[in-house]
Amino acid sequence: MAAMPYPVGTTTNDAGHLEIGGCDVIELAREFGTPSYLFATAEMRERARAYQRAFAAHTDHFEVLFASKALPVTAAYRLFAEEGLSVDVASGGELTMALTAGFDPARIYMHGNNKTDAELVLAGNSGVGHLIVDSFDEIDRCERVLKRKQDVLIRVTPGIKPSTHSFIQTGQLDSKFGFGLEDGTAAKAITRVLASDTLNLVGLHFHIGSQIFEIEPFRLAVEALGELRGDWCSILDLGGGLGISYDEADSPPPIEEYVNLKVQAVRDVFGDEVKILIEPGRSLVGTAGVTIYRIGTVKEIPGVRTYVAVDGGMSDNLRPMLYDAKYTAVIADRPDDPAGTTVTVAGSHCESGDILIRDVELANPRVGDILLTPATGAYGHSMSNNYNGMPRPPVIFCEDGEATVVVRRETWDDLLRRDM
Repeated sequence: MAAMPYPVGTTTNDAGHLEIGGCDVIELAREFGTPSYLFATAEMRERARAYQRAFAAHTDHFEVLFASKALPVTAAYRLFAEEGLSVDVASGGELTMALTAGFDPARIYMHGNNKTDAELVLAGNSGVGHLIVDSFDEIDRCERVLKRKQDVLIRVTPGIKPSTHSFIQTGQLDSKFGFGLEDGTAAKAITRVLASDTLNLVGLHFHIGSQIFEIEPFRLAVEALGELRGDWCSILDLGGGLGISYDEADSPPPIEEYVNLKVQAVRDVFGDEVKILIEPGRSLVGTAGVTIYRIGTVKEIPGVRTYVAVDGGMSDNLRPMLYDAKYTAVIADRPDDPAGTTVTVAGSHCESGDILIRDVELANPRVGDILLTPATGAYGHSMSNNYNGMPRPPVIFCEDGEATVVVRRETWDDLLRRDM
């Protein structure tokens, strides 16, 4: 079981079933149905604590922000607030969930490359601690709609392209995000904000991408931003990006190594007194979550392939279609049986590209089996959709053998509620 990216503490019980957070997966499927998102909350808490321990070993000047786009669920906001994290939101909706969950507005950092007037007004009226400004148009909007002095950071694209999928690279000059370093617009933005009566410039921000294993680009990005430093810069937000294991082949660096590099890079360029912020999302919740499905069809095409169709697909996990993301799977009814049958796991949608996993080894899959895909905790729920009229799955938190539904399953009636 060590090779699979299960949540920490996952076991096989006496009935031969997988247990997540002390809960029998097969019993959860019977009680709550499939597909369902299951989370081991103990792992979410431990990952948050691991980040804080790693920083505390070096400095008191830090904040760990939950990048809430990875799992925008009120219960997740509440959990990470309890763990002492701050939060990164990127829309009025995420801000509303963070406030509803009880986050101190002073610990909320609001992102977004095209914040609307309504979102900026909500942020200002709510007392959001920091805005990350992304464009000259946004600076103008802030000055027009904000009624109080607002602390801001400037988002900079440092010209660094890490090794990851092009769709989740965000630090290169050719990006919809931020002010370019190479073309001089970042320096112009600093001058512009320093002259503002409404905005109080306190720091810089960058985010070079997601699902990153090679951490040296983070050092290069910090060094690149060094040319912008000034007495006004008391905060440096280094974004997120640390990758996770989606299958047996992935080998992300430990949190401690990732944090150590970032702290040392900031010290080398900006000194000891600058507060360091990071924005983990995927690495907080990704491997804490799994998705369970029920197999409905096993279709063998002799000499070609065997398709295993499940009762979900691109409506609950869009990442394989967007990024060609790789996952693995296991039959949760008998996880310790030898996996000797090569299959392609297909969804139930009217798209030939609705493929969750290609060429995965399973233990003799049968109709009615519960198929579990690990490492779906990040972006599964947040990217879920109603394609083909599919109701979205529930989110279930599992801890110490207790399962709690924190987002209920949608129904067919729910699909009609907004129709006029």
